Amino acid sequence: MKKSTDKASTNRTDHLRPEYNLSGLGPMVRGKYYQQAVSGSNLIVIEPQLARVFPDSESVNRALRMLVKTAKASAVPRQLPRN
Repeated sequence: MKKSTDKASTNRTDHLRPEYNLSGLGPMVRGKYYQQAVSGSNLIVIEPQLARVFPDSESVNRALRMLVKTAKASAVPRQLPRN
């Protein structure tokens, strides 16, 4: 069965219903929450080859923690020369 369409719905370029009133939202500001988002996180860009190996931040953090633990375990404590 074919859907019936009226002329008003075919001429509209937006897909919002007429009862939605966006004027109450105020002016749209690009980057409004940028500083807030950046201040709460450390963003690091990794190469695409590494992104395939580490698909999410949890796997990156786990690998870095293991690396730090291994480095600490393999470090030889230095002794000061005796006088």
